Amino acid sequence: MAGSQIERALSLLESLTSDPRGLPMQSLSDELSIPKSATHRMLAELIRLGYVRQNPENSRYQLSTKLVAMAFQYLASSGADIVQPILDRLAQETGELVRLGVIDGDRQTWIAKSQGARSGLRYDPDMGRDAPLFCTASGHAWLASMSDAEALALVERQGIADLTQFGPNAPRSNIELLERLRLAREHGYAWVMESSAVGTSALAAVVRHPLDGHVIGVLSVAGPSARLPESRIHDLAPQLLDAANELSGASQASEIFA
Repeated sequence: MAGSQIERALSLLESLTSDPRGLPMQSLSDELSIPKSATHRMLAELIRLGYVRQNPENSRYQLSTKLVAMAFQYLASSGADIVQPILDRLAQETGELVRLGVIDGDRQTWIAKSQGARSGLRYDPDMGRDAPLFCTASGHAWLASMSDAEALALVERQGIADLTQFGPNAPRSNIELLERLRLAREHGYAWVMESSAVGTSALAAVVRHPLDGHVIGVLSVAGPSARLPESRIHDLAPQLLDAANELSGASQASEIFA
């Protein structure tokens, strides 16, 4: 029973990350299939603990800054100071958004970034999201490190959302996805153009453990397609691969990759 309550509470917190404006209790109850009375009790407890607050103007429930503060405190003590300069340098060299995702079981989660674009179009997704594996450069780079069978099984476990939510070049079949993975293996990095979203491009490479070579993270560069045509993507690949190798060497000194 306790495990169920913890799972429900965590599901509530995850749902609240989807909208900074907050969500009404009825929406949370419906989304998570939790009775309204139980939803109210859990929200009241999360408010008491400081993780959630209720907007007095519209009665919507919102995350407090407590979780954010905890995350920053963890990163500050986990070796992020070793990783961040590498991300910052790559962002400065490319002038684009650099993201680092870490591997945790079946998940690849973006946990650190550096924004190189100082003006004009900027591509800046939220951290803390799991990378959609079937349509992102980060996902393709990780999948390409596996066998085709392992890659397809992992994509199936994650699931594929409505394709209309992604770019026009997102893979439409397993055959298309496997061709992207073949190219990624051939070049040593993955790239996409208007796949995860309209008007965006990205390239990515895996970060490997320095001792046994297993994949521990994925480093990517992303930006507007107007600045990242395919020719420039390949021009930036050596810098991306150098930074990924540097992260590999620094990984043992950082709890981020633990």
